[in-house]
Amino acid sequence: MSAVTIRDVAREAGVSVATVSRALNDGAHVTLGTRERVRATAARLGYVPHSGARSLITRRTGTVGVLLPDLYGEFFSELIRGIDQTAQRLGFHMLLASSHSDAREIAAAVGNMRGRVDGFVVMSPDRAAMPALAELARTYPAVVLGAGLEHGSFATIGIGNYEGAVSMTRHLIALGHRDIAFVRGPDGNLEAADRLRGLLDVAGEHRDVTVRDCRGDFRQESGYQATQELLRASARPDVIFCANDAMAIGALGALHEAGVRVPDDVAVCGFDDIPIAQYLTPPLTTVRVPIADLGVSAVEWLVDALTNGAPIDARRAVVPTSLVVRASCGASRRDPLRRTAL
Repeated sequence: MSAVTIRDVAREAGVSVATVSRALNDGAHVTLGTRERVRATAARLGYVPHSGARSLITRRTGTVGVLLPDLYGEFFSELIRGIDQTAQRLGFHMLLASSHSDAREIAAAVGNMRGRVDGFVVMSPDRAAMPALAELARTYPAVVLGAGLEHGSFATIGIGNYEGAVSMTRHLIALGHRDIAFVRGPDGNLEAADRLRGLLDVAGEHRDVTVRDCRGDFRQESGYQATQELLRASARPDVIFCANDAMAIGALGALHEAGVRVPDDVAVCGFDDIPIAQYLTPPLTTVRVPIADLGVSAVEWLVDALTNGAPIDARRAVVPTSLVVRASCGASRRDPLRRTAL
């Protein structure tokens, strides 16, 4: 017996092939009565669309929607790896989009995925995006990464950003560094704010420690540009503490171009411990975030809610960070000659 085709469904339901496609995929310009008739006909004939016969019965797609601020860089590659591998292990597919943490882009992406996914994993640590995320969670099961635990309308997995910055700052001060340049993350980013707050709280405990606040946006180019500006100052800092590893890579590039030795002249450290960090020259001292594990936990929470009906809205977790000491952050020699401008 030959397989039932979409043309068979269209003929039996008395509609066009295009109408069948729109009705089965929650498309526009299809009345409720037509949609129900097409679906009933497809189910009766045993028609199997792209997402499989099961979705006709359960109204499930077997797909997880994933919205990330960006798709570029090792941090997001690691996060996607954790999400994708876990989704496949649990019998789900992944539909991926970039939102740039913009509320309008989040709404647009959700609209484009409507009817194509069963729930969402979203990373959007920007304050301005919180209302859009709350609206998303009212419509779909959703797990949000990096939003901060104070936002109680959706399931949240946070990162120990504050604690990681505290550990790194204490390490720098113990090494003898007193002039710390901090290349921060984007304005409005909750994770970036927690990292800066951890640094400032520890620095504030020491009268002889100064902090230079340098503009950054988590991109490699901003670390490079901030370091160039620091090298034009009348005195170099002891250490450049970048709020993520991508900016630390940019900082290392600027220092190398200027002939500044790391860590002999200026130390450098980062945050995240992306895979390439250990292979840089010199290897990068950083704060380890279990990036792939974030994706694993988010998908496990979401699939548990989808398949077992487990309550999800009130779930909260913070993934701890840890200090990783490598060669890029040796002790300051406190040599006055190294603190003069180039």
